[in-house]
Amino acid sequence: MKKLFLLVLVLPLLMGQQSCDGGPPQSTTGVQKATATVSVQSSGYTIEQENIRNRLAEDNKPGSVKHLYVISAMSGDVLLYSTVKGKVTSSGKRLTPYEVAVDRGTSANGFRVDFGNDYQWTGEVLQDDGTYGSSVEYIFWWDSRDVYHQHYVTGGQIVHVSNAPMRVGKIVINVESE
Repeated sequence: MKKLFLLVLVLPLLMGQQSCDGGPPQSTTGVQKATATVSVQSSGYTIEQENIRNRLAEDNKPGSVKHLYVISAMSGDVLLYSTVKGKVTSSGKRLTPYEVAVDRGTSANGFRVDFGNDYQWTGEVLQDDGTYGSSVEYIFWWDSRDVYHQHYVTGGQIVHVSNAPMRVGKIVINVESE
């Protein structure tokens, strides 16, 4: 009876991974799984991997100044311009995870997170930039004069950040003007 129960439990899992004749996975409509070959650059990384590595390097370049433009999706006017010392950060980014396990558990429960002399476990993965959490709701930054700014991104806004200034026609609010 136990063997029959296991067979009934495992058989659908196996059938979902391959066709009845042992071939590649296939949907009920007959579509088979597609694959692709991805070439790597001379660095050994894909273009996507290089882009991410370069973005992380740019975001963490000591002394860098970026330029933030909030653009109206309706008119194309720049609603707000500001320099950015370092980088723009989203409000949902954190130095600690949102959730940790209530009991001590083991490393099988995720990743250990230290809190002073105590620790917990979390299923959240530390992101490439060394933070936890998600992006947007609002963004914040310090400008080149060390003035703190916080901006809530709402409908109709396009946020653009560049490491070089752009030539734009009309700027409604220029926080660099005194």
